Amino acid sequence: MEWDRQGADWPNRAASRFVAARPHRWHLQEMGEGPLLLLLHGAGGATHSWRDLMPALARDYRVLALDLPGQGFSRAGNRMRLGLDGMAEDIAALLAQEGMAPDAVIGHSAGGALALRVAGVLPQPPRALIGLNPALGKFRGIAGWLFPVMAKALAVNPFTAPLVARTAASAPGVRALIRSTGSELDARGLDLYRRLIADRAHVDGTLAMMAQWNLDPLIAALPQVELPVMLLTGGRDAAVPPATSARAAARMQRAVWENDPAHGHLMHEEAPALAADAIRGFLRRQGVG
Repeated sequence: MEWDRQGADWPNRAASRFVAARPHRWHLQEMGEGPLLLLLHGAGGATHSWRDLMPALARDYRVLALDLPGQGFSRAGNRMRLGLDGMAEDIAALLAQEGMAPDAVIGHSAGGALALRVAGVLPQPPRALIGLNPALGKFRGIAGWLFPVMAKALAVNPFTAPLVARTAASAPGVRALIRSTGSELDARGLDLYRRLIADRAHVDGTLAMMAQWNLDPLIAALPQVELPVMLLTGGRDAAVPPATSARAAARMQRAVWENDPAHGHLMHEEAPALAADAIRGFLRRQGVG
């Protein structure tokens, strides 16, 4: 996405800045003071996902959100580093360059898995991790082998991103897509997703991330996770079933699972005050803030 064209009314624009940290050019948003929280959005998202939750948390914390490389306003300098390990290592390098050491890492959906991986590569581990409807399970049935194959084929086809951008970015199409996750967003939220999906570079970056995604080592290592973890889910999540988080929490040493039955996969966008309260309460129980 082009900042000059799309960034004029982007949520929390005043908190935005751009940083070159090899191999990518990152779009960051930062606000607040106190212990540092790092926010990682899910696949196909951007900093807009935190538009209301970020200011709520910034009342008590210093909060840093970023666009993953190739998505939103961040530019990927190396398409071969958009998988779980590559992105985690590059985020750690970005933080080191900026002199930042997160006290907690918070991730939504695929960002929840990325949060766990980032924690594993940081020289100074965070004191807590939070996953919001985290994608910590594998696709089942035919999707278990079909989806990765399709993603890899789509990512190498130069005509795919423009096709998706043209066909999926209508207002009715985006509304249907969001509802398919079990969430309901207001007109502003729907328009922001429409703008992202209509951008061929953003779609291309998302597809490249999907093509390189491999959760097997991360899932196998869940019993070795020693940090305090909270997995917060929406009971109406139709994208990542809450039971996925329940199983993941049971395999970790110090994890808790909390479920809100009234919201879906984008619970933190539907009910940012509720999510902020849950996050704040957990962090304070861990001595963070």
